[in-house]
Amino acid sequence: MMFNKGQITIIKKDIRSITANKNLFWVMLIVPLFMAVVIPAVFVLIIGLAPEDSADFQELLALLQSVDINEPGFNLREALLSLVLNEFILIFFLMIPVMAATITAASSFVGEKEKRTLETLLYCPLTLGQTFNAKIAASFLLSQFISLLSFFVMTVVVQLIIWLTMGTLLLPGLSWLVLMALISPALSLIAISMIVRGSAKAKSVEESYQKSVFLVLPLFVLLGGQFTGTVSLGIGFLIGLGIACAIIGVVMLRRSSANFHYERLLL
Repeated sequence: MMFNKGQITIIKKDIRSITANKNLFWVMLIVPLFMAVVIPAVFVLIIGLAPEDSADFQELLALLQSVDINEPGFNLREALLSLVLNEFILIFFLMIPVMAATITAASSFVGEKEKRTLETLLYCPLTLGQTFNAKIAASFLLSQFISLLSFFVMTVVVQLIIWLTMGTLLLPGLSWLVLMALISPALSLIAISMIVRGSAKAKSVEESYQKSVFLVLPLFVLLGGQFTGTVSLGIGFLIGLGIACAIIGVVMLRRSSANFHYERLLL
């Protein structure tokens, strides 16, 4: 999608508005980085340093029920690392684009109403559709930047810990490519669409946050499924999930665009 000069101005304005709010911006960075760095680092340290007869190690070992640990050349610690990094940690990354998109979209759409700047925005020399697309783009770009930054920092930190504790590297598998290229953008679109749909009724940014919490609930169900062994985030499951989320995201975004008109916004 190509943007004209006016749309680019709105995109830059929204990004500057969010990054200029230090409290908001640091929360938007610190929470994803905690999930992306601290949690994976703890698991990697347990696998790399804990004795194999320790309680923590045995709990992780239970996740390998479907793997033949007696296979020649089998490395127990590397198998656990691969399972944790390429399946378990994925769940936490599913939450990052949702959280980031929720914050950016709420600040962009509902924030205009809260700051009483929406009327001024609607007088700019752009169609309502062009304004809508520009604000969607700003929220989407910021959320994806945070997701990619979290992934980059996580990869560097985790690989460094693996190298120091085990003397080897374990690069992310194909599941991460599906996550970052398909699922993360799709979840961002869904979160942004939910905020846009509620922008006509929401009176504050906090109200928008509360409504978008329901989007995170299915992710906790997946997390619980992994703990109990009923859900495995294999590559086939992730591709199917990504396609489904992408379709839902596009449909929701189009419906949100259809409901994005002057009368509802100015209520």
